Amino acid sequence: MKKILIVDDDPKTLELLKLKLESTGVYEVFTETKGSLAVEVARKCQPDLVLLDILMPDLLGSAVAALLHSDPDLKHIKVVYITAMLRHDEKKLSGEDIIIGKPVSTEELVAVVGKALGRGCAHPKYIYHKATNVTE
Repeated sequence: MKKILIVDDDPKTLELLKLKLESTGVYEVFTETKGSLAVEVARKCQPDLVLLDILMPDLLGSAVAALLHSDPDLKHIKVVYITAMLRHDEKKLSGEDIIIGKPVSTEELVAVVGKALGRGCAHPKYIYHKATNVTE
């Protein structure tokens, strides 16, 4: 089972994203509301991926990602940014970063997470076949 850490300052968003990912039965999900605590939580749970809000009051998502990637024990962790700065139907790739807009459907979320982890989700309903839904 792949582990995912979701970092977002909105507890309702955290719970919704957690439920969407756990509904697939293939992800173990951890959550954190403070960007400043995300690295500490990542050390404890050793996630395969961090789903990271960009705009948080205590520490921007980009700063959290930089801290993760500068840590030798955490630099392997994939990051997917999620933000209200994009419309819910927009996605983009920026270098190796994947950014998706809020709100996000379960199908889209699981497809993007599966792509970021380099595999489709085990549940046939959520298999991600091509990157055609992600624009550059």
